[in-house]
Amino acid sequence: MARLSPMVLVPPVLFAGLAALFFVGMQREDPDALPSALQGREAPAVAGTPLGDLPRFEDADLRDGQVKLVNFWASWCAPCRAEHPVLEKMTGDGVTILGVNYKDKPDAALGFLTELGNPYAAVIADDKGRMGIDWGIYGVPETFVIDGQGRIVLRFAGPITQRSLESDILPAIAQARGEATQ
Repeated sequence: MARLSPMVLVPPVLFAGLAALFFVGMQREDPDALPSALQGREAPAVAGTPLGDLPRFEDADLRDGQVKLVNFWASWCAPCRAEHPVLEKMTGDGVTILGVNYKDKPDAALGFLTELGNPYAAVIADDKGRMGIDWGIYGVPETFVIDGQGRIVLRFAGPITQRSLESDILPAIAQARGEATQ
């Protein structure tokens, strides 16, 4: 009787392992959501430079007892342009948004805000991307809902649309405020 090589078992075992990984991955609640190790933890340090003569924010502003959003954006980012009207509407509805201009040229960033309007209560520039690294962003836009104690309630990657505003952002703001959600 011929003896089978152990190598014959490698393809079926690899296939079974991959199938198990795919199955587990498909069981996630939202397969498009990017994980955040910071959710539920204190927001990382705020470290940026002024952007023109716009008001700027610091660490203490994230811990002032008020819920707010921190939005990473750039003038060169097409999805940032697409989400801008939603940010403007949110500001009009009383939501405080702090902007972090990510790896951008100051003149281009200021031109972007002049053209589209400024939804931000305060803005800092992250010229080198260091703050973005500390906050774990993958790209822009990314938005964080911060509770009044400076903890991250939600990290939302991608442009905020009316749909994501209603399904993700507003419930996270309500949670950060300690309100019951339906």
